[in-house]
Amino acid sequence: MSVRSTAGTRSRNPGALDGPSKNRPSVSRASLRRALVTIIWPRRWLLLLGLVLIGINRLAGLVLPGASKVLVDDVIGAQNTSLLPLLLVAVGAAMLTQAASSFLLTRLLSVQAQRLIAMLRARVQRHLIRLPVAFFDDNQTGALVSRVMRDVEGVRNLIGTGLVHLVGGGLTAVVVLILMLRISSQMTLFTLVPLAVFGVVSGKAFRSIRPIFRERGAINAEVTGRLTESLGGIRVIKGFHAESHEDEVFSRGVERIFDNVRKSLTATSLLTSGGVLIMGLSAVLIMGVGAALILRDAMTIGDFVSFSLYLGFMIAPIVQMSRIGTEITEAFAGLDRTEEVLAKRPEGDEPGRTVNLSRVRGDIAFERVSFGYREDQAVLHDVSLQVEAGTMTALVGTSGSGKTTIAGLAASFLLPDSGVVTVDGHDLTTVTLDSYRSQLGVVLQDEFLFEGAIRDNILFARPDAGEEALLQAVRAAHVDEFTDRFDDGLETLIGERGVKLSGGQRQRVALARAILADPRVLILDEATSNLDTESEALIQQSLAELMVGRTTLVIAHRLSTIRRADQILVVEEGRIVERGTHDQLVAADGRYRRLYEYQARI
Repeated sequence: MSVRSTAGTRSRNPGALDGPSKNRPSVSRASLRRALVTIIWPRRWLLLLGLVLIGINRLAGLVLPGASKVLVDDVIGAQNTSLLPLLLVAVGAAMLTQAASSFLLTRLLSVQAQRLIAMLRARVQRHLIRLPVAFFDDNQTGALVSRVMRDVEGVRNLIGTGLVHLVGGGLTAVVVLILMLRISSQMTLFTLVPLAVFGVVSGKAFRSIRPIFRERGAINAEVTGRLTESLGGIRVIKGFHAESHEDEVFSRGVERIFDNVRKSLTATSLLTSGGVLIMGLSAVLIMGVGAALILRDAMTIGDFVSFSLYLGFMIAPIVQMSRIGTEITEAFAGLDRTEEVLAKRPEGDEPGRTVNLSRVRGDIAFERVSFGYREDQAVLHDVSLQVEAGTMTALVGTSGSGKTTIAGLAASFLLPDSGVVTVDGHDLTTVTLDSYRSQLGVVLQDEFLFEGAIRDNILFARPDAGEEALLQAVRAAHVDEFTDRFDDGLETLIGERGVKLSGGQRQRVALARAILADPRVLILDEATSNLDTESEALIQQSLAELMVGRTTLVIAHRLSTIRRADQILVVEEGRIVERGTHDQLVAADGRYRRLYEYQARI
């Protein structure tokens, strides 16, 4: 039962995450609400402390401009040198306070931001792994990895120093504006004109930048997904001498990332350049206006120096706010993409699933079940069957006839479009998946093994199993026949997807895993297809022992392996066309007999 074949749910198509933007609903408001409710509000006291620290930091920074007026007018101008030591101490203490508050702010919020990133990654992974199998068929593995690892990183700008600096910069600008108005309202008004223009331009720029960052996340995910596939399929690439083709595909993806980054850099550089231009225009204006006021004795030189420094303190946070605003925009773009994942409904989350099966007997029934992966392409048509507890049922037929779909429905990977699948008399759509799947075992034709030791892969089914139970499963699946020849035995590392083992060895490890799981319902999809004749005979003996007292559903193309089945169902074009035992079907002289005789000649 291949994973791709069993993908699907009643909603058929959970949807690719990075589809055309015009078909994708906007989740920006949802991301904002989620950020406020789940990220910012629970950490409000931490952020409040950060605001206090940034306030202290910025107020300490304003001591220097104020002290400059005293230095120029009262110390130098009035020749009052007695004020100089006190002035120097005050400025030194302010600088020390500014440095200490800056360190505490970065240390406190940056660490908390990284902790939050770790928590979000874990949360997205927990949600992601509980989505229907069909969801994973519609999305690249590498793209999903990018969702988990990259998209949440921008949150550091919400809890880290970014948001606090943004708010702190705004407060600083307000305080400095008040101080500047007290010095000269006329000069202040002249400087506000270019700042107002910059504010309008920045607002429009942020609205245009956000889609660019969102698109970058999608492109990064796509390129990462393709790279992951290429590295995973390196043997196919080398076998077909397709390195150059993969070079071109990846280069095109990297070029798309570059084009996106170029757009964002252009927009952000315009904002930065705008800030520099504002500072320049403001400097020109205050030079002209300030000189005129000083010549008319309407302003002292100390006031002019102090005003100029204050202007720098107001413009610097505004320019910084534009940069931080860009980062926060990127953060919300990432949260938009994270929200897309979290908005997907996990399988088994339906309110009607209230039945807990403490112990599955294994009676499985299909009552007029129809199913299609697409609305206009039905795979099963009005299928009815009965599998009694503790018996073995085999599904045979040509490829694409619907055998794997039947097994997927029995495993609850799929939900029928019409009709009912029952387990022990309970509609499977009302049974909690945990209670059912904890008593279900599945062995696939292309069995997946995890990187690590053989022992770990077998124990994957029951991590708490004892050593004796593990060894019994190893012997039953004849895994010891090849592990005894390895220097490290069961501790042998098998590489990604078990590439260091042969196909038959991987399948024996998978069978050992199923034996250790001790399931009540067992589904085997060509579980012995990769074994040689001698190994298959041994495994068949082990499987015969494993099937005793369990409900077993077997998909087989090799008909010699299912002769002892309690019933054999012949599936063609989504319908059960024959059913019976091996002897009955051979005697019936129908489709099964022709398949059997054809294989016998081979």
